[in-house]
Amino acid sequence: MAELTIVFADLTGSTGLFEALGNSRAAEVVTRTTHWIGKLCQARGGRVIKYLGDGVLLSFEYNPGAVLAAIELQSSHRERHSSVPGGDQMKIKIGMARGEVVEQDGDCFGDAVNVASRLSDLSGGDQIFASESVIDALPHDEDIHFRNLGPMDIRGKSEPMSVYRIDWQRDTASDFLTMAAGLDTLGAPSSRLPSTIELTWRDQKGLFEAGDMPVFMGRGNDAHFAVLDPRVSRLHARLDRRGDLFVLSDISSYGTWVRFAGSRAVISLRRQECVLLDKGEMALGASFDDPTAPIVSFWFTNKSGF
Repeated sequence: MAELTIVFADLTGSTGLFEALGNSRAAEVVTRTTHWIGKLCQARGGRVIKYLGDGVLLSFEYNPGAVLAAIELQSSHRERHSSVPGGDQMKIKIGMARGEVVEQDGDCFGDAVNVASRLSDLSGGDQIFASESVIDALPHDEDIHFRNLGPMDIRGKSEPMSVYRIDWQRDTASDFLTMAAGLDTLGAPSSRLPSTIELTWRDQKGLFEAGDMPVFMGRGNDAHFAVLDPRVSRLHARLDRRGDLFVLSDISSYGTWVRFAGSRAVISLRRQECVLLDKGEMALGASFDDPTAPIVSFWFTNKSGF
C-alpha cells in the first residue's frame, strides 16, 4: 500500500450553464473543464484515477503538491470561466485526505478515498476541505493558509473528524462577510435598520425580535424555529443580534448556504458566520443546487407581527 493524498474535484452549479448554453454546448464545456482539471494536476505531479462525469478523482504522492494544485485549480478556474455565459455559476468543490491507499485495476481504495469523497460533498463551490492528515503533512515553511472548522460528522466514520478549509482566496467578499470582527461596519443606513427578522419554511412562520436572541434553527426539540428534515442538525444554525445587525452562525454537521435577494452569489458556511442583509434564503444541510434542500426564507421589518 502507498501513502497518497487523494483529491476529489467536483463541478457544481452547472444547471445555469445548461440553461445558458443548451445541453450539447454545456456538456462540451463540462467535459473540457474536467479534462483541464486532470491535465493541470498531472503537470503538478498528480495522477488521474478516473473521470466521474462532472468530477475527477486524483492521487498525489507529494502532499504539498496536491494542496498547491488544488489552490491553482480554484484560482485558474475562476479566471477561465468568468467570460463563459452561465460559467460564473459553475464552481469547483474539492475534498482532500491523505492515507494508505490500495491501487488495483486502475482504481484506488482506502479510508483516504472515502474521506476525500465525503469532504468534497460537504464543501461548497470555490472551497477546498482537507482532513487533518493533509494538514499534518504540510511543511511548516510552506505558505499555505488554512482554518480549522472543528469536528464534523463524516458519513462512514464512527466519530467526528477535524476538518480544515484551505483559504486560497484571502480578500474576497465571502471572507469579508464571514469574518468574526468588524461586523458593525456592514449595516444598512440607520433609518432602515431592522428590529425583527421573519422566517418561513413551507407553511411555518416565525417572527423574532432583537430581545429574542439567540434563536436556534434545527430539527431538535430545543430549536426555536423547527425545520424537520433529516439533513438538518438538531441545532443547525444560530441567529444573534450584534449592535444593529443580525448575524447567522452555522453550528451544523453539513453546513448552511446563504444567498441574498437580487444576487446569484452564494455564501457557504461551515462553522462560520455571516451578517444577514435585507432579505434572502438559507439552505440548511444541502446546497441550493439540490432541488430538495430545505430552504428557509428571511427578511427584516421594523414592525412586530405578520
